Amino acid sequence: MLTIRTLEPSSKVADSVQDVWSIFTPLAAETKAINLGQGFMNFNPPQFVEMAAQEALTRNDCNQYSPPKGRPRLRQALAKSYGPLFNRDLDVETEIMVSAGANEGMFSVFAAFLDEGSEVILMEPFFDQYISNITMNGGKPVFVPLRAPAKAATSNISAHEWRLDVDELESKITPKTKIIVLNTPHNPIGKVFDEDELKAIGEVAKKHNLLILSDEVYDRLYFAPAEHKRIATLPGLWERTITVGSGGKSFGTTGWRIGWLIGPANLIKYALSAQTRVVFCVNSPCQEAIAVGLEHCIEQPYFEEQIQAYTKKRDILTSVFEELSLPYTVPDGSYFVLVNTSKVSFPADYPFPPVLDTRGKDFKTCYWLAKEIGVCAIPPSEFYSPENRSLGENFARFAFCKTDEVLEQAVENLRKLKDYIRP
Repeated sequence: MLTIRTLEPSSKVADSVQDVWSIFTPLAAETKAINLGQGFMNFNPPQFVEMAAQEALTRNDCNQYSPPKGRPRLRQALAKSYGPLFNRDLDVETEIMVSAGANEGMFSVFAAFLDEGSEVILMEPFFDQYISNITMNGGKPVFVPLRAPAKAATSNISAHEWRLDVDELESKITPKTKIIVLNTPHNPIGKVFDEDELKAIGEVAKKHNLLILSDEVYDRLYFAPAEHKRIATLPGLWERTITVGSGGKSFGTTGWRIGWLIGPANLIKYALSAQTRVVFCVNSPCQEAIAVGLEHCIEQPYFEEQIQAYTKKRDILTSVFEELSLPYTVPDGSYFVLVNTSKVSFPADYPFPPVLDTRGKDFKTCYWLAKEIGVCAIPPSEFYSPENRSLGENFARFAFCKTDEVLEQAVENLRKLKDYIRP
């Protein structure tokens, strides 16, 4: 009798644990809790983008393969929109690459530049997809935390008060280090790195000849008085920086999976080479629609109006934390609020599922919030290395990329927390 040998998966996937999304997204659906966990919008994209997508679907050229580097119209629109922001004329043929969402763009960068055992510096908390993007390309994440001041447990703080110790960053660099990943505006903190911070990070990169992967997917969403500064515009840093952008974040089209990379030709060409082997090319009609969106925004103040709308959304959500005297980090950018939950007290004998037994206490807090308060948030310890998870255990991340009506209902639900807050 023929014996069939068990086919074993690669350790790259076999060793993965159940992620936060597969726990909390079904939980939100099961409990009918208002989902302020995942950063997806519950409203349509702007009409000019939506109509452009509909029109693109009627054109044969928009329903066929695109060039691997991206449709010409979108690359032209990106050059016109971003050239002034980078203080340079961008070459649409060599310095811009369209990707299948920002995440795939970053995957392509890691595939292009990492060898087995190469190290990548990540600042904690980090976007969790960074980890698999690095490890599946043979790399090793190395962590350095952004730290909140002690007063974050008792009072509101600015996202800018979360600080990076540059000496600690440099201490993590070894001969195997290849890349520093920067995220600004930052998810989940909402920190917008200032020019002095960017210069300090850049000096470390220049000293050790490192590539900077600057994740700037929230670059169109920052709040006064913060001002988004691009590290690639600083002296000597364009040459070693690839900047990541996102149509999904800019226009509320997260399901379209349109992102881009901007950087010097000698770096972009390797990311393009990797992407051509991963997806070959990107969704054609949605590229065309994002191109129309960018063209519109060159002439019209859509991004400024979007900031005003999100400022209102942020204020609606944070009003309830003011009422409850729950300290939070005031975001300078992105659409997330980190709330300090150390004063929230749920029953000690509450029946939590076994999947939470090995997770930080913020997992239990957020589980209880969804089940009993009716609002789903995300536990930030998921965005830390195991050794530093305690830095995130007293927070919960709430997304405010929702309609005002949904946010107002979330505020009503969150008011029920009043009976569970210790003095």
